[in-house]
Amino acid sequence: MTTPPIRLGIVGLGAMGRHLLTTALEHPDFTVTHAVDLAPSTVNELQAQHPEVAFSTTASDVIGAEDVDAVYIATPPATHAAFAVPAFEAGQAVFCEKPLAVSDADAAAMLAAAASSGRAAAVNFSLSDRLSTRYVEEAIADGRVGDVLGVEIRLAFPVWPRGFQADATWVAGREQGGFVREVFSHFAYLTDRLVGPLEAQHVELLHRGAASEAAAYGLLKAGDVPVQLTGIVGAAGPETYEWILRGSRQSCRLSAWRDLFVAEGNDWRLVEQTGEQGSEVTRLSLFAEAVRGEHPHDLADFAAGERVRRVVEEFHR
Repeated sequence: MTTPPIRLGIVGLGAMGRHLLTTALEHPDFTVTHAVDLAPSTVNELQAQHPEVAFSTTASDVIGAEDVDAVYIATPPATHAAFAVPAFEAGQAVFCEKPLAVSDADAAAMLAAAASSGRAAAVNFSLSDRLSTRYVEEAIADGRVGDVLGVEIRLAFPVWPRGFQADATWVAGREQGGFVREVFSHFAYLTDRLVGPLEAQHVELLHRGAASEAAAYGLLKAGDVPVQLTGIVGAAGPETYEWILRGSRQSCRLSAWRDLFVAEGNDWRLVEQTGEQGSEVTRLSLFAEAVRGEHPHDLADFAAGERVRRVVEEFHR
């Protein structure tokens, strides 16, 4: 018996929304029925490219629509609750961009609505289903790492926002944006999953002018394991995304989102990884499993998203 495709609606057609739209249109588990954005120019452009999808500027064409089973939310984080809560109330599943929310009240409302509905509630953390994530998870579980001694997270951006987000003005602001929310949240999720929930010990942001943070420093703990974050904007050099787990037997270093190195002695060696690396395609497959009542390990749920949100917002309090 053939399982019918999940009817997907998309709210927000910026960089991530467009990418997910393109991916979902070719995904066997989904059919995209509706997509909405506030910008008429965006709607008109995409309608011409994809006449099989109904595009509009009205969110109610997706939220609560009878021919939408699940909603992907790719709007600024301060608006997530306004779309997620009524979607759950209408019986729709939700796949939400990170961070889950900005305010405590919004996050609480989203978690309560998700729990009441019983529908799938997932957060799109890009490291949730990477081969490198699974490798480190297995290396910790089977003892190759030994004792986990510490985690280091290093981020650097010559320009913020990055080029692909330049049109999203909110990413550059303090209210919803900044690299701690946009980028550190992914590595906070990774640490939460592999080592344990994070607790802030001492966190600081440095601002220059009215824009989002120019630098961040954080000392956190995952249980008894120290976790350090350093991040900076405006420094010469390439963009840097580095997560290091220090173990007594083996250390692991993730660079540029997917390149994994391990060290048993004094030198790092690249881990050759073959097969599907993990992407929006595979996370949509996992979300489809969740919509159909399964609980895929490699898909972040709202509980994980909330743990990450709380520690991220400690930097902004």
